Amino acid sequence: KPVPALEELQRRLERLRRERETLGAVNLRAEEEAETLQTEIDTLVAERDDLIAAINRLRQGIGKLKSEARNRLLDAFANVDQAFQHLFVTLFGGGRAQLTLTEAEDPLDAGLEIFASPPGKRLQNLSLLSGGEQALTAIALLFAVFQSNPSPICVLDEVDAPLDEANVDRFCTMLDEMVKTDTTRFLVITHHRMTMARMHRLYGVTMGERGVSQLVAVDLDEGARLREAG
Repeated sequence: KPVPALEELQRRLERLRRERETLGAVNLRAEEEAETLQTEIDTLVAERDDLIAAINRLRQGIGKLKSEARNRLLDAFANVDQAFQHLFVTLFGGGRAQLTLTEAEDPLDAGLEIFASPPGKRLQNLSLLSGGEQALTAIALLFAVFQSNPSPICVLDEVDAPLDEANVDRFCTMLDEMVKTDTTRFLVITHHRMTMARMHRLYGVTMGERGVSQLVAVDLDEGARLREAG
């Protein structure tokens, strides 16, 4: 094979030099750096897998909690609804009432509707009842909740204000029954004389001197015992 001409060899040499320059400097640590990067990638992938597994466990836990909450809600709703229906009839001397969950894919997202039918009236939404009927229905629901899940104390702030004397009497009678059967103690804020007369103890605030308030306490049960003893 003939030897290439000198000029051609020089051109080839120049071309190879340019190609070498375009490659840049040789990184003698490239292999070591590649191994380091691969280690970092493997670590990140492992952390990602751990996070995905943790997310899946959290989702499973949330699913179980929601399922338990859903079951507890439905059980509590059934108990409160049953007690509410009974107490409504007792307070109104008849009629009927019911609680209904609004339509929703998940009961946890549902709202609550109250339907009531006082004696002589058709079943209708709570908002369509008179003020006194609404108050008495709300009292029945409140007592139903406390029957299903009692707490140490319940504060009733002028719930008897919209009631006439007949309904105040029913309310006080129901309150007496609740006190006998439940561990809850009721603190009633009222201006109604009939309600005051049916309480066990009365506490009032009077202003004997200008700017000076004084607490007055009366034990009606003790007063009744003293009258009987006398």
